Amino acid sequence: MTEQRSSYRQIFKATSLFGGVQVISIVIGIIRVKFVAVLLGTTGVGIMSLLDAPLHLIISITGLGIAFSAVRYISEANADQDRNKTAEVIITLKRWSWFVGLLGAVITISLAPLLSEWSFGNREYTWAFVWLSVTILLKALSEGQKAILQGTRRLKDMAKAGVIGSGLGLFTSIPLYYFFGLKGIVPALIITAATALFLSWYFSRKVPVEKIDLPLKKTYTIGLGMAKLGISMTIAGFIASLSTYILNAFISNIGDVDQVGLYNAGWGVVGQYTGLVFTAMATDYFPRLSAIQSDNNKVKELVGQQAETALLIMTPLLALLIVTMPLVVRILYTPEFLPIVMFASLTVLGMQFKAISWAMGYVYLAKGDGRLFLTLEIISGVAILLLNLGFYYFFGLNGLGISFIISYFLASIFSYLVLRNKYGFSYSKLFYLVAVICYGLVLTSFLTVFISDPTLKIIAGIVVLLIAGAYSLYKLDKLMDFRSYISERFKK
Repeated sequence: MTEQRSSYRQIFKATSLFGGVQVISIVIGIIRVKFVAVLLGTTGVGIMSLLDAPLHLIISITGLGIAFSAVRYISEANADQDRNKTAEVIITLKRWSWFVGLLGAVITISLAPLLSEWSFGNREYTWAFVWLSVTILLKALSEGQKAILQGTRRLKDMAKAGVIGSGLGLFTSIPLYYFFGLKGIVPALIITAATALFLSWYFSRKVPVEKIDLPLKKTYTIGLGMAKLGISMTIAGFIASLSTYILNAFISNIGDVDQVGLYNAGWGVVGQYTGLVFTAMATDYFPRLSAIQSDNNKVKELVGQQAETALLIMTPLLALLIVTMPLVVRILYTPEFLPIVMFASLTVLGMQFKAISWAMGYVYLAKGDGRLFLTLEIISGVAILLLNLGFYYFFGLNGLGISFIISYFLASIFSYLVLRNKYGFSYSKLFYLVAVICYGLVLTSFLTVFISDPTLKIIAGIVVLLIAGAYSLYKLDKLMDFRSYISERFKK
């Protein structure tokens, strides 16, 4: 029982740490997005999305998954307290980061005219993509530095870099948008990438690394091993980025650039508020899962704990977001963005399925089963894209919200069946009860949106929110003695 309580506390601690970062980032993001919405409008938001999507696509291809796979290599070497091995991996990571970054930049410059044509239907943005090629290199180097921090478990430094980076990004981008309008988008993106690199370097340089002589041949050999593990992530990232790019382009052609802006704005509202759970999974949960991946019973236990904690944390947050959605949209953007309210609210209903799906999805990577992971990503990627295109074509933005719910509900079932057949995985009966109650509370909160009387709607929404919060606190207290945990944290 003590070991289980400790595990739940570790999950909650990591989530709350990066949740705090997320809250600060949200506040900063509210200010930044508000300025973007006012100064650039839906057109500006759409242009930023159409510039960003193909760059993510290129990064996902040329990055080779090095930064992700390096986390596992560094974690293993660090856990064994093998300083020479840790140094070899870190030096290899740094050298390969330069290689994949330069490769991505060259490819971006070469394809700049075509990227402009594909994204905007003309070549007016060719030079924008040429200039933005430098962000490919900057992001590759930055991701490498972050992998060092994550692999050595310096989560607080990662959190500090995120908070400071958000603040500096705000103060550098707003003046550019104010004085240069749409022409300030490219410089703002470059400066933001440069700031992130500087901060990741500043904190990662504190990691002690043995001074060793590592031949280029060995760098190639170690890096190739990391790339083999990361190649599955590379292809999966490519599929995700390609799907995003195709969907944005489809919306732009069927609708217009303003529709692209509305879609990304709606997704951004929900993504920001739920990002704390998924960020914690990527930074703390994956290394912990990798350490016990050979024991299927321990894996089953940790996956269940992670999914259950995620649901309990998300439930009151999602209920709050649904109740305050119109107000949030007005604060974040302008009244012209109000058409995203229903789309964003529908997306909220799929977030709990996404949390469950993600908790199971990391098992394949922790076990190094790249082939199975890749197969599932291809199947799910194609299915999700087809659902998105079809539902948008027939139902518009709200259709994308419905598609999101269906996609991750099916993904959760599919992942569970595969894990059960492959590794004997299963959830406890208690988990299913928690999952049903949590989803029922969020669904009830969503249904209050359709109450016609404004006063009654607000009262009903608040009542459901209070019930959701009380239930989550009650369950967390039973699982991890939440009250004593909070008391201990305040004493520290």
